[in-house]
Amino acid sequence: MTATALYGRELAAAIRAETTERAAALTASGRPPKLAVVVATADESSAWYVRSIAKAAGQSGIACDIVDLGPDAAADTIVAALDRLSADGSVHGVMLQTPLPGGAALEELAGAIAFGKDVDGANPLSLGRLAAGLPAHPPATAEAVVALLDHYGVELAGRRVAVVGRSTVVGKPLAHLLLDRNATVTVCHSRTVDLPGVTSTADVVVAAAGRPGLITADHVRPGATVIDVGTNPTPDGGLTGDVDAEAVVHRAAALTPVPGGVGPVTTALLLRHTVRAAADR
Repeated sequence: MTATALYGRELAAAIRAETTERAAALTASGRPPKLAVVVATADESSAWYVRSIAKAAGQSGIACDIVDLGPDAAADTIVAALDRLSADGSVHGVMLQTPLPGGAALEELAGAIAFGKDVDGANPLSLGRLAAGLPAHPPATAEAVVALLDHYGVELAGRRVAVVGRSTVVGKPLAHLLLDRNATVTVCHSRTVDLPGVTSTADVVVAAAGRPGLITADHVRPGATVIDVGTNPTPDGGLTGDVDAEAVVHRAAALTPVPGGVGPVTTALLLRHTVRAAADR
């Protein structure tokens, strides 16, 4: 058995087509949508993602400002930038890229992003509303996982899903999105005892721990669907995921590639959120 590759490009293209149409209508009405991305890191995988956002935004008719504060930016400097962008009437979406400099925590700084402009669901208010089932923009990566599973017809209701990683960017919000779809969710992390014993009972495994090759064949039940959220830089300038794809491809029924799986859908959803935020203004 060789796993089916769950590419995200087709779904991302459909989302972008809708977004481009809505962005053009907003621009024609005098409300051109604009996204601002605040960066305070030299991390190469983050730089790759930010470049992809800027490129996709331009192709969709959305202005995108990259506010690079440098990897040594103080927390106060980051908060000041988020406050300024939140108050700027020409900006409709604000995103704080991770990782952040030492001493700066996303959970603490993201509160400076205005709720209406929090297009990547980082503000604790957005996360709380998501947990309560109230309207809010979910983190784009977490939403992309569910969108990809839907696109490929992977059933979630009643299924067992193991999410490896408990970040507020992916793991925790994804658990809530999956629970909303009536999945039975187990969130695994660095203190989980016998990780393979837990994940190998799941129908769907989502790897979002930021550790290259963490998920091996031993972690996957034969016939399971595996979603790899990892984007780890390689020495040759490429990206690799959290899944040992060469081993898992012969055990899983379906597997997302890295790059080309979750990433394109994440970017497309972030831009969709930006256009929706602009339309709500």
